This record gives sequence, structure tokens and C-alpha cells, in this order.
Amino acid sequence: MGKGRLEAFSDAVIAIIITIMVLEMKIPHGADLEALRPLLPVFLSYVLSFIYLGIYWNNHHHLFQAVRHVNGRTLWANMHLLFWLSLIPFVTGWMGENHFETIPVAFYGIVLLFSAIAYFILTHSLLAHHGKDSTLAIAISQGFKEKVSLAIYAAAIPLAFVNSWFACGLYGLVAGIWLIPDPRIEKTLSR
Repeated sequence: MGKGRLEAFSDAVIAIIITIMVLEMKIPHGADLEALRPLLPVFLSYVLSFIYLGIYWNNHHHLFQAVRHVNGRTLWANMHLLFWLSLIPFVTGWMGENHFETIPVAFYGIVLLFSAIAYFILTHSLLAHHGKDSTLAIAISQGFKEKVSLAIYAAAIPLAFVNSWFACGLYGLVAGIWLIPDPRIEKTLSR
């Protein structure tokens, strides 16, 4: 199968997820800056989630630049990723509305962890389909950032029960690690 429909569908779903998140932000009833104060946690959680969705969209795009075609396993692995990403608006709103309380922050981390695991599964289904000598296999051979991210999520989730702000800081750290696009695929494709 060609990869075009999978890419177009994924792009549309991510765009819809972002749209849902912004539509969930409530307009303040006052016209002064003080009216914005209660919305600050909602806005901060939105910014973090928007960055995460941008990172996933960017990396998904780069991943599929090194892919020639997909199979049924890849389609289901991609749907698995989109399922976890589709939960981001819910946990974002819950975390923001409750001013970064413990349980919503822990659940936010769980969704981030399972999104990362789903991306890992997608990547490995593509590797299995294209083989060890493929451009994709050569491009993503190390996977250091992926392993560090999973470890940070695994540490941040229980840490949310000790200090939810520190856990959020770790979620922000992972986003910071991924803000610089992964150059491995572009370098491999340009050779």
C-alpha cells in the first residue's frame, strides 16, 4: 500500500486534536488582565500539549519520508498512536482546569508515556516491514532520545504524587529535548 492516505489521515487527526484543544479554552468574563489569571494554568497546559502535538506531527512527517509503503500492521500501529494522541485534549483540559493537581498531572504523564510507546511500536512495525538494511533502519539506528524520554516519563508519573510541578517540569524537559527535530532521517536521505 502507498503511504499517502496514512499520512493525510494522520495530519487531519492531529489538526482536529489541536482544534479541539483550543476550542476547550474558555473565554474570560472580564475585560481586564485580572480576568486572565484563573486561565493561566489552562493556557500553560495548552501550550505544553500544543508543543507535544507539534513534535509528534513533525517526527511522524520525518519518519514517513524514509518509508516507501505501509502494510496492515503499520496502519494499526498508526491508529494506536492516534488513539493516545487523541486523549491529549482530555488530559490537557483536566490538568489545566484543576491547576496541576496530582491525579490529572499523573494521567497526563500516562498519556504521554503511552503515546511514546505507540510511536515506538509504529517505528518498529515500519522497520519490520522495510528490513534492517532499509534507509529507515539506517536513519534511526540509535534511538537515544526515545529511551531517555521513556525513562523520564516513567519517573515523572510517580513523582506527580510527590510534587506535581516537578513532574510537569520533567514533561517540559522531554518536550525541550524533542523541540530540535531529529536530524537522523534527513541526514540519511540526503546521502
